[in-house]
Amino acid sequence: MTETRKPTPPFTAETAALKVQAAEDAWNTRDPEKVAQAYSVDTVWRNRDQTITGRDQVIAFLTDKWDRELGYQLRKNLWAFTDDQIAVRFQYEWHDHDGQWWRSYGNELWRFDAHGYMTHREASINDRPISQEERRVTPGQGELPTW
Repeated sequence: MTETRKPTPPFTAETAALKVQAAEDAWNTRDPEKVAQAYSVDTVWRNRDQTITGRDQVIAFLTDKWDRELGYQLRKNLWAFTDDQIAVRFQYEWHDHDGQWWRSYGNELWRFDAHGYMTHREASINDRPISQEERRVTPGQGELPTW
């Protein structure tokens, strides 16, 4: 029997927003094992130029990501939703091992199974170098700026 990850489809504006906030909260832990539990065992991701399949690859990908992207802070906003899909826009900030800060902007498309696990994730992401003084991403703090 498969456990349920609430909220589950079909989504409403309220439950889609809860799903987005839960994803933001999980990713901000920077704990690959915890984050991976939100995805189906056979999840498929397109992340930039990579295809990632299954939870084990998700864990390996996130471990590598957060080894490179230090001080990571993410903010996600709900963009749109259907019964079993959610679109988000996001920004996150991080610094590399040389101390250069970056802001990463993007959009994600998510699809969920009936138990509330994400089966597909497509992410388009752009990176921009910023100074530490330009940082502005605060998890859980309202709508993202557009620029």
